[in-house]
Amino acid sequence: MKTNITGKNYTPSDNLKKTVTKKFEKLDKYFSDDITGNIMVIREKGGYKMEATINAKGTIFRAEVKEDDPYDGVDRIIDKLSNQMSKYKTKLQKKHKGHKEVMFADLPVYDELPEEEESKVVKKKKFELTPMTVDEAILQMELVEHDFFIFLNIETDAVNVVYKRNDKDYGLLETTY
Repeated sequence: MKTNITGKNYTPSDNLKKTVTKKFEKLDKYFSDDITGNIMVIREKGGYKMEATINAKGTIFRAEVKEDDPYDGVDRIIDKLSNQMSKYKTKLQKKHKGHKEVMFADLPVYDELPEEEESKVVKKKKFELTPMTVDEAILQMELVEHDFFIFLNIETDAVNVVYKRNDKDYGLLETTY
């Protein structure tokens, strides 16, 4: 697995980068070599926030932790990602049957995880995509009091999603073909 380590309001030291790379090597056994882990270290008031994302050809593993020390954050984020992989092992095996980018033989099985019922779609909605700008989509999202809004971006002619982030700012998801 390749690791991309970046910082926001913070420049990760070489020692921290080595530690992150070494810890993420533990997850190598679950993935093929062409998988990339993106790790962002953000300095905030009172500590550090770490965000890790691993995109395994359509399945995204993401974890976020806040710690006083970034080295403690690395340990917690690895634990969270491992737990996610274990928790969804069966579902992922069905989805990735025959694919070589995700390997499940080494995933530990945790007995303490609660049994989950199979998720299902309980409601379906259809709506017409309206061409609009990102600012108009944010306004519409606020008007309907939702956390996200799907629209046809008039500038790019692509389906986009705006969403409200935990930090009260907005995010934009852009689709590609």
